[in-house]
Amino acid sequence: MSVDAATVRRIAHLARIAVTDDEVPHLQGELNAMLAFVEQLAEVDVDGVEPMTSVTPMQMKKRADGVNDGEIADHVVANAPATEDHFFLVPKVVE
Repeated sequence: MSVDAATVRRIAHLARIAVTDDEVPHLQGELNAMLAFVEQLAEVDVDGVEPMTSVTPMQMKKRADGVNDGEIADHVVANAPATEDHFFLVPKVVE
């Protein structure tokens, strides 16, 4: 894939970047180099390669995912003007 000067100007316009005519050839070369690198990466065979999150092998610390109310519901609604069954009561705003 190759980027021409018109495409460089369009990308600059979409990105809201002011580009002079002198800068277009340089940016065109930069974008073409990036696209060539991406095409080169697409040629690499990655079948059977596990995705990794770090270069060093490690296990994340995990905790049990248990649902609870925090056991402080009374404290949470203590200063509310109106509550019911540990819920805030608010006035109706839509009629």
